[in-house]
Amino acid sequence: MSPDVEPRDTEPANQSTLSFSVRHACSADSRALVPLLAELGHPADEGQIAGRLADLLASHEVVLVAERDAVLLGVLSVHVTPVLHRPRPVGRLTMLVVAAVARGLGVGRALVEHAERILAARGCGLVEVTSNQRRTDAHAFYRRIGYEVTSLRFMKALPPAD
Repeated sequence: MSPDVEPRDTEPANQSTLSFSVRHACSADSRALVPLLAELGHPADEGQIAGRLADLLASHEVVLVAERDAVLLGVLSVHVTPVLHRPRPVGRLTMLVVAAVARGLGVGRALVEHAERILAARGCGLVEVTSNQRRTDAHAFYRRIGYEVTSLRFMKALPPAD
């Protein structure tokens, strides 16, 4: 996909009480992602995050951050999945977290809207997101921005490959 199809790299998102921008994550963001992932309940050290982020970026996956004054307020990652049962690929929001101090200020909405534009530009016919059953505030957020509950998700942990 040519870069000119996607939205520009940095987009201002001016809210009534907070001004921030949304941009693609870079390797230098690894340290700032540590507390955000911890808030989500997935703690990892800077080295682990740096390695995962490098792998995602090398695979041309999309990781977006919302930033104000060089402070990360939120992060969202997406994935495009070609599927056999639909005519167009499915976009998936694979992770979204907004810092507690920035919740309710439009950061999550701005990240999702930016991701939706990228996924549409990459040919996706729909966007899906999975949210843990206990995250009722997240469920309310997704409903407010137009998402609907359509299915259940089942999972099974696998042992590490030998």
